[in-house]
Amino acid sequence: MTDRLPPIPVFTRRRAGVLLHPTALPGCHGKLGLHARQFVNFLVEAGMTVWQALPTGPTHPDLSPYQSLSAHAGNPALIDLCDLIEPGLVAEASLKEPRHQLLASVAERFLGGRYTATPQMNPEVWQQFVSDHASWLDDFALFMAIREQVGGSNWTDWPEPLRKRDPAALAEFVRHHSDTVERVRVEQFLFHVQWRALRQYARDRGVLFFGDIPIFVAHDSADVWANPELFKLDQNGQPTVVAGVPPDYFSPEGQHWGNPLYDWSAMAAEGYRWWIARLNSQRELFDLLRIDHFRGLQAFWEIPSEAPSAANGYWVSGPADDFLSACFESLPDLPLVAENLGIIGEDVEQLRHRFRLPGMTVMQFGFDGSPTNPHLLHNHQADDLVYTGTHDNDTTLGWYRSLDKPTRDHVNRYLRVSGADQAKHPWPVIQAAMGSVSRLVIVPMQDLLGLGSEARFNTPGTTENNWSWKLPDNYQQLESTERMRDVVQLYGR
Repeated sequence: MTDRLPPIPVFTRRRAGVLLHPTALPGCHGKLGLHARQFVNFLVEAGMTVWQALPTGPTHPDLSPYQSLSAHAGNPALIDLCDLIEPGLVAEASLKEPRHQLLASVAERFLGGRYTATPQMNPEVWQQFVSDHASWLDDFALFMAIREQVGGSNWTDWPEPLRKRDPAALAEFVRHHSDTVERVRVEQFLFHVQWRALRQYARDRGVLFFGDIPIFVAHDSADVWANPELFKLDQNGQPTVVAGVPPDYFSPEGQHWGNPLYDWSAMAAEGYRWWIARLNSQRELFDLLRIDHFRGLQAFWEIPSEAPSAANGYWVSGPADDFLSACFESLPDLPLVAENLGIIGEDVEQLRHRFRLPGMTVMQFGFDGSPTNPHLLHNHQADDLVYTGTHDNDTTLGWYRSLDKPTRDHVNRYLRVSGADQAKHPWPVIQAAMGSVSRLVIVPMQDLLGLGSEARFNTPGTTENNWSWKLPDNYQQLESTERMRDVVQLYGR
């Protein structure tokens, strides 16, 4: 299971891709089977060669992929149960059963050998997977099993022997709950089998996968529970300082994210082992990886945990060159993109350029009236990526409709749109992005379908109605793939 697909550099040619998180695909029995393959076919018909997803880890109840229960694991909610019918792990009639109950039955059948083995899924491959991923899989399976038994509470609220990972207490727990622990491990195996099959299906059709890595991890995660010495925590496991960003034009009070901060000295002392393993895990899944909040590697905003506001924080130097050098020394072909959006200092850009990492521009961010705005088409760089919008923005149509008249007129003038053509938005923005000198353009699926604010995926700073938008079942009929392919080919992508 550790044998990766041969690396294919993304930036060797001009490409176009689509941003769509797999959770937004149609289907009620999982996403990594038929519906994902159909989406790959859709991309091929549209001339797209990159599929970008958000982080694919298991989520908390708020569904945010940026606050995962693990930096390594896959989200078992994505496992397609229908694809488990043919090998005999699922009976079609049982699909109406609760998913959790059905996955428990799948694990029991799999571990008992009551299925039809395939080259991708058999006892030998299973044992190899468990062995190859033991460095994170064992802790994650134990973490999830305990969490399930205590009603889903944060690990800092667990009984002290389990919270502090007392070996005798953990061994005793496994003796009583081995079925749950094994179920979690089987779920991860099935996720990886299906993801690898989907990635091969996509690659056979010329489509590459683009992933996303949040710089910080959730406090309530297997990673922090299993490695408390690598984070700034007190003796009870609570963060002493947390992550966020300072007040700025977009957020007068700043943002208080609450993620625990790394003890970078401890990380450095062990050669950044934890981070390199994390990057390696994601390298198994994707051809290209974005580091979210890249600026935090140069300097990060540290907020005392007892502080009432993000404004009480302060800047602390990050590991910068030392960290990236260690990563590339261990993983020479690591294909990273730096998320450099927002207010970014020259020191951050210099760090990015020293390691030749592509950055990002977003068409929606270009129209503040300044001709030197880096997001404007004429200021783009060939080695960077251009987006019409991101998962944190309104859809491009929703954004355009929300603009005041002077800004809307400025957008139309810049894009040379007038008269009846104004009703064709967001396509003038999409076409402009396709014409950029940037080698890779990414368009959110909502923009390709011309959807408005009702299709927004996330609104930062809010906790309701996020991460839940679903692609309409008839999405393939909502917009012509021929139209998409024409504009892709027009600009040599």
